[in-house]
Amino acid sequence: MLLNEDMTRALARDGLTVPRTHLLWMLHQQGASTQRALADALKVTPRNITGLVDGLTEAGYLTREPHPTDRRATLATLTPAGASLMDGIARGREVLAARLFGDLPADELRSFLDRIDLVTARLRAALHEAGRP
Repeated sequence: MLLNEDMTRALARDGLTVPRTHLLWMLHQQGASTQRALADALKVTPRNITGLVDGLTEAGYLTREPHPTDRRATLATLTPAGASLMDGIARGREVLAARLFGDLPADELRSFLDRIDLVTARLRAALHEAGRP
């Protein structure tokens, strides 16, 4: 909850929401993408992606460009401002990770990550059993 609250406040300073940032992060990691592929990856409707892309385009973080091989499709692409913003977020993540985990011995960090993976898997299984994806 602490991380979520801090992230939400920090993103709001740049006019972003968590869903918008998730979309930008995907493009930062994977490069330009069709809106259909983004909708599938984010597990939202194409209409939802259109709204996110519209907002990010208006904010200057994205552009829509023609797809090089499919005339019906467009690619969502980070602008220099969007790429710079995502680079800053990536650096911030690295700084936070170093602050939280940097002095842990490798075996302790591995043990901690193994426990987190176990708890996360159990949570996913419980949600799946309850009918929630």
